[in-house]
This record gives sequence, structure tokens and C-alpha cells, in this order.
Amino acid sequence: MYSGTDDFERVYHNILEVYKKNGIEATVQGDLEDAFDHGVLVTKTVRLLCEALELSDEFKGQVLTAAGLHDVGKLKLGQFLYGRDKNAMHVEEMRYMRMHAEMARNMLQLCGYPDTIVQAVYHHHENYDGSGYPDNLAGIKIPLSARILKVCDTFCALISERPYRKAFEFDTALEMMIEDSKDLDMGIFLEFMKLYHSEAFEEIRDYAEFLNQKKHYLHGA
Repeated sequence: MYSGTDDFERVYHNILEVYKKNGIEATVQGDLEDAFDHGVLVTKTVRLLCEALELSDEFKGQVLTAAGLHDVGKLKLGQFLYGRDKNAMHVEEMRYMRMHAEMARNMLQLCGYPDTIVQAVYHHHENYDGSGYPDNLAGIKIPLSARILKVCDTFCALISERPYRKAFEFDTALEMMIEDSKDLDMGIFLEFMKLYHSEAFEEIRDYAEFLNQKKHYLHGA
């Protein structure tokens, strides 16, 4: 497990470690690159939010590692996703998508990652009101690390190009999160909104724009 201070190096080395140790033989073209790109964007956002929340360096390091690995389960599911029509996500594909949290947990446990990191990854799709998955946890029963990851991952997913939709504008993404704020830990989300309006958040804007422009260039969108 790589736990250095560089966001890209952390994500790159940890994803490759999990990928190789789990013997993944086939990945849909582009999925591994997307895992790196999204993992770095979420990691950068988590880092800023953890600093704003004044969390300990040890805890921050655990959440940063989880941030880079949170979607690693999708690398085993890629062949089932977007396979027929990249302009839509089918109901069947959504069902498969929900398996990625359990897949990721199993993959990280096989690699010997500590339980704090495994649980952050496993529970990052839980909703604060108990309507999420995989275990329908609610409130503070959801690990703090997963609640932080939920806020950052939700925002980063909205502002990113997807195979089935265009990226949302930053302000639109924030408005969408406000509308669905029942899903989020409000204390963490309020801190995120303050961060969103800060100068430090320009790093996230710049990196998201870079990633979306790269996708347009590579795919001719």
C-alpha cells in the first residue's frame, strides 16, 4: 500500500497493486484509465475537505487511500457495463453496478488493506437517511470516512463526463446535491459548501476541466 503525499502516485500505485494481486485478466478498454482519473479527482477533493475538517493526518491518510480505491470493484464489472449502448445506463447494468462495493471489499481484503480503509470503500454509497447500499446504514452508523467519501464522490461524479451523459456544470452539481441533501451528512456537506466557495477549490475546478477536455480529445466528443 502506497501512502505518500502525492495524490496521483497514491492512486496509481494502489490501484495497480489491487489490480495485479487480484489477477484481473480482462478490463474493458478505458476502464483502468477512468479509474485512475476519477480516483485522483476524488482524492484531491477528499484531501481538501479533510483539511477543512481539521482531521488528523493518520485519519486523513486512510480516507485518501480509500478515495483512490473506492471504485476498484468496477474493474471486475466493466464487461457488464455500458456494453450495448453507451448513451444510456440500462436497468440491468445498474443492478451490476451495485455489486462493485462488495467486489471492492473482497479485493482490498485479499490485498491485506486495513479494515478502516475497507469499510470506507464498502460503505461509500450508503445514504445518511438509510436508503443507500449495500447495508442500508443510516446516520452515524455509517463510518465517518465513508460519509466524507460520499460527499466528494457524488460531486466529482456529477462534474465528470460519463459514457451515458455529459458532465454537469459545477453550480448545477452543487444544486443537485442540495436537493438530495438527505443522502448526506449535513455537517460534512456544509463544510464542503464552504470549501466550494474558497480559493483552494480552484485546484478541483482546474483538474476536472483537464480530465473532461482529455476525454473530449480522446473520444472525439
